[in-house]
Amino acid sequence: MGYLDGFLVTLKQHRIFGGTRVTTPYSGGRVAKQGKDVEGRDEKIAKPERMHGRHVLNRYEDGMEKCIGCELCAGVCPAKCIYVRGADNDPQNPTSPGERFGFVYEINYLRCIHCDLCVEACPTEAITESKLFEFSFTSRSDAVYTKTELVVGDDGTPQQMPWEDWREGEDLNTSGWMRATAASGDANFVGQVGWSNELGHGVRAPEGPAD
Repeated sequence: MGYLDGFLVTLKQHRIFGGTRVTTPYSGGRVAKQGKDVEGRDEKIAKPERMHGRHVLNRYEDGMEKCIGCELCAGVCPAKCIYVRGADNDPQNPTSPGERFGFVYEINYLRCIHCDLCVEACPTEAITESKLFEFSFTSRSDAVYTKTELVVGDDGTPQQMPWEDWREGEDLNTSGWMRATAASGDANFVGQVGWSNELGHGVRAPEGPAD
């Protein structure tokens, strides 16, 4: 019966049967508005605050990179999709506040399972995950994100690739920030800031008490 249901969905979207609607189960979480053109794109379904999406490499407010090239994210990754090579900082022109920085940083999204373990392992809050999940590739090279593509820009917002469908709010409240500012069930940590300053955001406010 499952096969027949799948064929039925395909037939309903064929132009012969007036297929104009993008069905939720087969559209990557997106729903089209019938009879209306919303800037040429359909509307996304709202995502939860702790959504694990495309990664970003954060920077401090002074522009220095948070990544220190420790390779813990690569070591903990169960899918082995992260490749990091550290290098010593130039004392006269350091890239990060530490002795080392992430000289090479790559994530292969053909392997990534968005488990968020890399974010948990990072000691400097360098890598976090945004809410962006709608991105596809036409070549393998596009699927392997390099450090240039992952590091946030001068305004602290993620780099936007041509094949990514960014919408408003998808770069806010990253999964790492939500965890670092949560009380974790302990009343002593309600309202406490557990996040370092960040380019474009400053020191983000902590989460409020659970409802």
